[in-house]
This record gives sequence, structure tokens and C-alpha cells, in this order.
Amino acid sequence: MEVLIFPNPGLKCKAKPVEEIDEEIYQIADEMLKTMYDACGVGLAATQVGISKRLVVLDIEGNKVGERVFVNPYIVEQQGEIIEEEGCLSFPGLVGKVMRSQSVTVIAFNLKGERLQIKADGLLGRAWQHEIDHLNGTLFIEKMTPASMITNKQKIKEFETAYQENNAGVR
Repeated sequence: MEVLIFPNPGLKCKAKPVEEIDEEIYQIADEMLKTMYDACGVGLAATQVGISKRLVVLDIEGNKVGERVFVNPYIVEQQGEIIEEEGCLSFPGLVGKVMRSQSVTVIAFNLKGERLQIKADGLLGRAWQHEIDHLNGTLFIEKMTPASMITNKQKIKEFETAYQENNAGVR
């Protein structure tokens, strides 16, 4: 799988719920995990690889022991606020300060179809918010602090220029 790079329009698509956890979902999840590890990421949303399904893989340890696959995740509770630095596989090399909730409670399903309720803070809470934003077509640059947006303005413009150059004449 290939990670879509900003400003690919696929990154702004809102993912559709997974209707059935079948062999296709298992296969997509497996490929997403491989892609995430190859890119040295801690999370990946299906929309980042051009698949419009509410599917997220996470492994904040990066060691394949904590890898998890989540189907149809959504946030049911948010508490507090915290500003921390974030990056994104769809913006290689770009980091910026983003305001997020300090902790979140997420409802999701595992690949066995079991309903999970997860309370998360720290890096895991941030990763949940980041990946669920992707499923909703929201990018982390849209939530950057004004100072981070100013700092990263030129780099964001470079992504846009590179995308236009790479897709010139493609219809």
C-alpha cells in the first residue's frame, strides 16, 4: 500500500462504516499494519491509503507487540486540553503543535466483532484523535496552532507544489 501524501484529495474523504468484518477487512488491516511499520508510524487510517472504510491500525510502541486493529472507531468522551507536537505519515518530515483533548474514550470493534471501550491519554489518546480525524476527512494541519501554521507554511506549500508537478497532465 502507498500512503497518500498531502494534498491528495483522498485525504479529505470521509470514510464509510465497515458493514461486515470479512476476509477483505482482515487483508486490508494486515497490509495497513505492514505499511505503517514500513513508514515508522504509530497509527494509520484506511483513508490514508486510499480506502474509504472506518478502519484504523495503531501501535504506539512500534514493536508489533501492541499492534491493534480497530473497526468503526468513534470518540464518545473528551476531557481536558493539551498542546503537543505531532507529525503525520501523509506529511513526511512535517511536525507542528496541535491542540487535542488530554484524554478520550473511544468505542470501536476488534476484528472478532467485539465491542471495545477504550480510555486513552498521552500518545495513545493523541493517536486516536489523529486517526479518527483522518476517517472524518480532517487533517492535523487544520488543527495546528497559529504559530505552527506560520512556521510550516513554506513546507505545506512545497507539498502542494510537488503534488501539482507529480500530477500534471494526469486526469
